[in-house]
Amino acid sequence: MLAKLSAQYQKQLPFVAYRSPKATAVKLVFQHTNELHTVSNFTESGFVFAPFDDTKRTILIPFDEVHLGSLSKFGANETANASMKPSAEAEKKHLQLVKKGVESIRNSEIEKIVLSRKEEIDSTVAPIILFERLREKYPTAFVYLWYHPKVGMWAGATPETLIKANGNTIVTMSLAGTRKFEENTTVAWNQKEIEEQQIVTDYIADRLKKCTTNLSVSEAKTQQAGSLVHLCSIISGRMTSQVNIGDIITTLHPTPAICGFPTAAAKSFILQEENYDRTFYTGYLGELNVKEETARNRNRKNQENSAYRTVRTYSELYVNLRCMELTDTKRILYIGGGITKDSDPESEWQETVAKSQIMKRVL
Repeated sequence: MLAKLSAQYQKQLPFVAYRSPKATAVKLVFQHTNELHTVSNFTESGFVFAPFDDTKRTILIPFDEVHLGSLSKFGANETANASMKPSAEAEKKHLQLVKKGVESIRNSEIEKIVLSRKEEIDSTVAPIILFERLREKYPTAFVYLWYHPKVGMWAGATPETLIKANGNTIVTMSLAGTRKFEENTTVAWNQKEIEEQQIVTDYIADRLKKCTTNLSVSEAKTQQAGSLVHLCSIISGRMTSQVNIGDIITTLHPTPAICGFPTAAAKSFILQEENYDRTFYTGYLGELNVKEETARNRNRKNQENSAYRTVRTYSELYVNLRCMELTDTKRILYIGGGITKDSDPESEWQETVAKSQIMKRVL
């Protein structure tokens, strides 16, 4: 598998290597040409990679060639070349951004804005080594290494599901609030964090009521994601006969967890004030419309008869958090956090520093 992946990269052809949460096997998806495919109506099948800005096109790597197995260890223990401490200028700019965000929330209809920054680190750690380290350090995350010669290369370990769909059954999550994980310690979430998570939960549930039945929302619980913990609620339901997976995706993205609420006003503030292009950070990625044939009973004779076999279609998409963009000499980290009227700029800065450690550990 490692040889196949290396050969695909050397040919400069699109691929994605990924491992689902708590899984051990790695899946490789190879595209046979360097053409840039995009999604038109979400009936396509393949691995999708979508930007934060939902007015821009979602990239599709079709399932031209798929492999499932394990990757062997890859070589040298390279490290980043430069200091991985953010600059004083970066801190100053983020503090100013958060202050502006809080002021906007207090003087407008906006209840929450997710504000972010990027941090460039000089590094030549091999992409496959980064992918290996991400898999080892974050077993409960969706871990990936994505490449297209006309777009670039990204890697990440995201804890957040955008949507899982199996037939007409869907499951999503409301994830917000961030603390450092401490062994044998019960997290006492404060009111700001509880309210922030509730905003996300209420928004998702309200949006899904219009296109699902049997909607169910779990109580918010603490969920560990590497060295951090978050508040998380699971939301599930069944798609009505009039909607499909594309309708659900466009209904949810971008969620308040990565944009804010109300969505349009928060997104407008982000695009105007962040002063950089998030591109695929806080977009989404994953398998779209995978078709899997299953037997309807256990009788071997019947299993060989196509009349006794059914095809299920499933999709698993994740929010692109805890990620980095890879160039020849740099690793560009993207980090953000939710801002409300009670946010303290210094605390929000420290939260981004803590989140950045997830990617810095693999450098």
